[in-house]
Amino acid sequence: MAKHSGGYRIERDSLGELKVPEDALWGAQTQRAVENFPISGLRMPRGFIRALGLIKATAAEVNAELGLLDEPIAQAIVAAALEVASGKHDAHFPVDVFQTGSGTSTHMNVNEVIAHLASRAARVKVHPNDHVNLGQSSNDTIPTAIHVSAALALREHLQPAFKHLAKTIDKKAKTLRGVVKTGRTHLMDALPLRFDQELSGWAQQVRDALDRVKACAPRLRCLAQGGTAVGTGVNAHPKFGAKFAKLLSKRTDIAFEPSPNYFESLSCQDTALELSGALRTLAVALYKIANDLRLMNSGPLAGFGEISLPALQPGSSIMPGKVNPVIPEAVQMVAAQVIGNDATIAFAAAGGNFQLNTYLPVIAYNLLQSIELLANAGRLLADRAIADFVVEEARVRAALERNPMLITALNPVIGYDKAAAIAKQAYQEGRPILEVAKEHTRLSEDELRALLDPAALTEGGIKS
Repeated sequence: MAKHSGGYRIERDSLGELKVPEDALWGAQTQRAVENFPISGLRMPRGFIRALGLIKATAAEVNAELGLLDEPIAQAIVAAALEVASGKHDAHFPVDVFQTGSGTSTHMNVNEVIAHLASRAARVKVHPNDHVNLGQSSNDTIPTAIHVSAALALREHLQPAFKHLAKTIDKKAKTLRGVVKTGRTHLMDALPLRFDQELSGWAQQVRDALDRVKACAPRLRCLAQGGTAVGTGVNAHPKFGAKFAKLLSKRTDIAFEPSPNYFESLSCQDTALELSGALRTLAVALYKIANDLRLMNSGPLAGFGEISLPALQPGSSIMPGKVNPVIPEAVQMVAAQVIGNDATIAFAAAGGNFQLNTYLPVIAYNLLQSIELLANAGRLLADRAIADFVVEEARVRAALERNPMLITALNPVIGYDKAAAIAKQAYQEGRPILEVAKEHTRLSEDELRALLDPAALTEGGIKS
């Protein structure tokens, strides 16, 4: 928040007068919100304020083009709004996330800051409602800001991060193509597979989850702007919505378009919910990969001990020498947060009544937080866990040689029941499968070695 000198000025709105810090860029309505909602100390995300700045700049240009706003005032609003979008005045957006459900408090905060800056630059009175908010309502602007901020965050942060994660997994897999390990189902020993095969599953899971996020894009690009208060477009020029979307598309290089139905765009937040669900799936994918890494790294003596993750920090305040899988654990906590955010968004999205959803700020906050957390966690998992983990090949090989599930390869030759008896005896006696199978079958050692070769088993198919 901005630091204030201690002095005050008097501002007025439709409810009367009140004191505002003298060096604050906001006005009366923002001050009322600051005083009304001292709830969490959480502020609307940077990306959301950026989106509102872009919206206000675009709206001013469109209104000037339509002859509704004097050019000098429009130019001053555009300049001020772009400063807001750039983050130059972030300290002047103090309104709590938990505020009026339409987001009017944050919307007016932005209008007042831009009006203050524009008035100073144009040397004429720029009004936050009559000029900055011309042809707009909180009810179409805040839903538009949710879509714009999410679309920008996906393009600039989340998608690059998860493309990087998938590529990092692929790169690591190529270095491990020849390394065979024990597979596990139900956390129990299963048939062998190669490390590169296991990692290929992770990479595909990441790509599929990212594709689900991308599938939301056509609906995310549809904007509520132009619907104003209830979807009828009152006080907005009939051409405003289409011109706004076209100009914002040019400004952001994202193909935005007017909503095909403003009544839908104002009354519900189904697109935000759809995107949140896709982000939840991405979080679950991250959790699975992180948990596999934790288990593979467990030990070093009493766990699986298949890999060693990079040692990034001491793991205990009391046990010297202990090193923990800190990156996978942090990623798993991110997944928990994103899943919780999705539950909040689902509850909030159900809160639409008639022509407006009144949970918009909390939807925006949680959606953008999920995108940011996932993007950061995906990069960390790639760069500080997957890229440089080391396979403990001797331990992996020793476990593979004792794996009783290798006997599965003999099923077509000796039958399931006899194979099960051999596997049970080998496990109980702690002996290699090949050794026990020699005692209970007529197959030669060469035949058994060929049938029980772990590497051959990773290729699948029936051996002739």
